[in-house]
Amino acid sequence: MNSIASPTKLRWTEWTPLHLTWAGMMLGLFWKWKFFLLADRIYEAIPIHHEFFPEWLQSATVLRIAFLAAAISVVAAWITEQRMRRCVAAAVTWISATVMIWHQGSYNDMTFVTFWWCSLWAFWYTTRLEIDMPEELYRKAARLSRVIVSVVLLGGASGKWTAEYWSGDVLWEIYFLDRDFWVFNWLRSSFDGETLRNIATIYSRKVVLVETVAGFAVWLLPARWAAIIGAVVFTSIALFSNFMLFSVLSPLIGLSLAGWMPRPQIAAEDVPPSENQMAASMGG
Repeated sequence: MNSIASPTKLRWTEWTPLHLTWAGMMLGLFWKWKFFLLADRIYEAIPIHHEFFPEWLQSATVLRIAFLAAAISVVAAWITEQRMRRCVAAAVTWISATVMIWHQGSYNDMTFVTFWWCSLWAFWYTTRLEIDMPEELYRKAARLSRVIVSVVLLGGASGKWTAEYWSGDVLWEIYFLDRDFWVFNWLRSSFDGETLRNIATIYSRKVVLVETVAGFAVWLLPARWAAIIGAVVFTSIALFSNFMLFSVLSPLIGLSLAGWMPRPQIAAEDVPPSENQMAASMGG
């Protein structure tokens, strides 16, 4: 009797965390592209000169090169099979991200801040790939990803522990008054002004508490739970606030999932011969 071939299963390998992070980083830049083009035209049309920044960090050309170099180097690092070239490409990504978080035209854009953290993690990972044993690399990678996720969450939460955020005033003005987004459009059409203002307070406090609790929880939970919760929290922020935030959060979603710790698998050579023979006979 001919046996039916079973479908190929997705396997977690030592490459998976890196590919998840790179995928999130590329998605973040792709999501940013349209806005970047608009901002670039404005930056070119209305030059800004701040003495704090050296001249080369005020140049629109430098910013364009850094953005394109970051995108191209991520792809190059993904497709190259030679270790040294991969490490160099990952280093170029991180250097390009560093230029963007220093540049006058992009230093205050959180997209490039989260991209920088993830590019740093990816560069470190490429230098340890094929050197550390997979299990050891997984543990280190998961721990470092949780450090970064925690820093980002707690950093965001610390800036929101203010009277203005706790009262809901900030998000009321940013989102609830006139933001054209499905959540806030539905709320404005469903509730009167006073109720809507109370919802804004509850919403704002929820944001502060979720970022704070999640920032600490990634250290208290098992790696798998921390990976899932991190990805869910970052995804929900964009889904219920502003889809444009995916440019900021996609790298962090990929990095959170990179912290997933695969369950140990028993290699075939570790299984006693008698059990292998029994499994073969049962399979027909």
